[in-house]
Amino acid sequence: MTWALAGPFCSMILADLGAEVIKVENPEGGDPSRKNFPFLKEVSSYFLSVNRGKKSLTVNLQHPRGKEVIKGLAKLSDILVENFRPGVMDRLGLGYKAIREVNPRIIYASCSGFGQTSPYANRPAYDVIVQGMGGTLSITGEAGGGPVRVGFSIGDIGGGVFTALGILSALHEREKSGEGQMVDVSMLDCQLAFLENAFSRYFATGEVPERIGTRHPVLTPFQAYPTQDGYLVVAAARDPAWTQFCKVIQREDLPSDPRFQDIRVRTQNHKELEKEVNEALKAKTTQEWVALMIQADIPCGPVNSIPQIAEDPHTQAREMIVQVKHSKAGNLKVVNSPIKLSRTPVRLERANPELGENTEEILAGLLGYSREEIAGLKTERAI
Repeated sequence: MTWALAGPFCSMILADLGAEVIKVENPEGGDPSRKNFPFLKEVSSYFLSVNRGKKSLTVNLQHPRGKEVIKGLAKLSDILVENFRPGVMDRLGLGYKAIREVNPRIIYASCSGFGQTSPYANRPAYDVIVQGMGGTLSITGEAGGGPVRVGFSIGDIGGGVFTALGILSALHEREKSGEGQMVDVSMLDCQLAFLENAFSRYFATGEVPERIGTRHPVLTPFQAYPTQDGYLVVAAARDPAWTQFCKVIQREDLPSDPRFQDIRVRTQNHKELEKEVNEALKAKTTQEWVALMIQADIPCGPVNSIPQIAEDPHTQAREMIVQVKHSKAGNLKVVNSPIKLSRTPVRLERANPELGENTEEILAGLLGYSREEIAGLKTERAI
């Protein structure tokens, strides 16, 4: 029972891993993200990106008979996932307490902006709001600049990933106890969890983390540098990578320079070092530097565009771009699951469902409704 991004991303992870996922949608238009552009033969590429491999069931959650359908599904299901604002499911009579009465073994997962117990619980939350409130925007961007949103929806996706992890943990525990439980995930909490050493550095020193571009707060060199034709990312803060790096860029004098002799002083003098490195790297292209540095075992890589990483040998070897079949649009490219299992590998076969595509199949096949009963539900606008 999810929409937009955080909830659908969570349930997509489960679908990729083999779960039968039934997406419950409003009969009047369905998930609003079905309307997000760009479109591929009338199919929203946004909707496709987080709803592959699912089935679509249309249900009017305001209708008493629609609620009966949901409770019937809950009785048969292992997991219910929802990402409405806290309180919405309770008002519909479909909150955890109500569903637990139908199925005590169910894992009921709620992913929301601020969680069930926050003083902000009833506020609307979107990715950029969560990134801002969580501190992510305060440390993202160039020094002295304004806040910069992370280029993908880490607020939503973080919530989706942690919700899936909570669900799988609860399922594993159920094997021992036989009991289900509620999983309560806040997107804002996930941002705090992601800000790993920003908090630890603040608690240790009292210094407020700030925007520092691509560089690392305590390791230098550890950032993106301009080359003749693009950018090169280097992570060569520790020896022997540091001394090898200086050899490759033909600046063997740098390790003996008092300003750059160890990590601490290099970080303190990062502006001076950046000038020296920038000047040296102008001599060659990004790929030329990568080839030289990989040969010297220096951690580095290009700053790829989306087309470049899509065609990269790594992406192809790991089968990270695959095709799925859509009933209307034909074969469509999607990003594969990053989880590689040796015995039960992920196989993406189906694209996203059309709105209500599986309604009759689910009602008749899973819940045992007759043709007449299904027709009656349609007439009453319950489905």
